[in-house]
Amino acid sequence: MKTTKFLSLLLTVSLALVSCGDDGDIIINNDKGKITGTTNNNKNTSGPTEAQTRYEFPKVRDGQSEVIIHSTKTYGMTYALEWDHSKKATRWVCWEMNADNRAERYSRSQLWPNGDPWAYDPLVLQSEQQATYSELSNSYFPGSSKSDGYYQKGHICASQDRIYDKEANEQTFYMTNIMPMVGNFNGGIWQKLEGEVRKWGKNSDNLYICKGGTIDQNSYILDYTIGNHIVPKYFFMALFKTSSKGINAIGFWMEHRNENRSNDKLSIYAKSIDQLESLTGIDFFCNLPDETEDKVESAYKLSDWNLQ
Repeated sequence: MKTTKFLSLLLTVSLALVSCGDDGDIIINNDKGKITGTTNNNKNTSGPTEAQTRYEFPKVRDGQSEVIIHSTKTYGMTYALEWDHSKKATRWVCWEMNADNRAERYSRSQLWPNGDPWAYDPLVLQSEQQATYSELSNSYFPGSSKSDGYYQKGHICASQDRIYDKEANEQTFYMTNIMPMVGNFNGGIWQKLEGEVRKWGKNSDNLYICKGGTIDQNSYILDYTIGNHIVPKYFFMALFKTSSKGINAIGFWMEHRNENRSNDKLSIYAKSIDQLESLTGIDFFCNLPDETEDKVESAYKLSDWNLQ
């Protein structure tokens, strides 16, 4: 697996990456032992260079799907997403948290004192995207009243995860990074999990994140907006981290409910990455060497993530 461009991002005092050998093998060493990758049968071989080399990317789909990369000159990739032109929806959004981009230099209110800068993604046809202001607030969770059931603009790559740079933060307000979420979910259990993700990012050398909502199976679609855009029935997160304690992965699967579940333990939503792949049909972290991928995706330990 060729990862010349990206290997430097994983080089830390506590976790050393040995550069690729002649046959493209990767060896990851840490104080817990050694994980050796000799093959990678499922890595991305098409799409942008980032999709073929960076660890946060899942397997890219063919057909009507397109990988969109948003970046800044100073910090590189802000996040990437897979846009399905036929479904007019985002399948997943992925990004990395590391020492360079996890700094919290601003607050959302400092950056946007006159209101959030919702905008259409300049890299996707506007006609395919949700309307910035008139669509979600006029669409309602099934069976709910207008007072408590309209959809909010739910970030997938959270604004709070990208407050190291104004331009990067502005990109999180593109409508391709937004999915319809009822307020009880968006401001409840989803927000709670996002807060933990930021803690994990601060306590890891590198944290690789892939998040999204279900758009592919009819039984996993909750509703459609007034603009005929998909409202997912489930939302998910896939996480992979490297630190001095080792290499770990975990997944989360949450039903989109109009209920305040913020008091729930996050552990009840936890899954192995293999389980999450079965639910979503997405092959997460496919650019990892197969040996590493198989090991970290088959199981998880709550204690690795300070969960009970």
